[in-house]
Amino acid sequence: MNPETLFTLANSLALAGWVALLLFPRRRPVNWWLCGVALPVTFALAYGAILAFAMPAAEGGFSTLAGVAALFASPWVLLAGWLHYLAFDLFIGAWMARRATEEGLPRWILWLALPPTFLLGPLGLLVFFGLRAARR
Repeated sequence: MNPETLFTLANSLALAGWVALLLFPRRRPVNWWLCGVALPVTFALAYGAILAFAMPAAEGGFSTLAGVAALFASPWVLLAGWLHYLAFDLFIGAWMARRATEEGLPRWILWLALPPTFLLGPLGLLVFFGLRAARR
């Protein structure tokens, strides 16, 4: 399988998780098992396998920005980096859904915070923290 095919598959899985999280944020099978464990672990396993395969042959490193750019010039390492984002953003989205449920926050807070978390990661988390604080 090539990196482009795996990229498409991973994006489809992540999108399915995010849609489930938006539709059923208060359901434990969704916010804990699917989006909090199953999908992030799947992405993490793929991430680890790709890095084990691709990193030894990749140029660059993590000590300079130029080194990171060289490292991500490899499509396989770039895919691993993308899986890293997918895993952590979805994990954080699931955590936000659980926090909102435990704290009795209204669903509209999640509807406003989950999409930017999916698309912009840390900015969505910031939206969640801001709305959560304003609600209190």
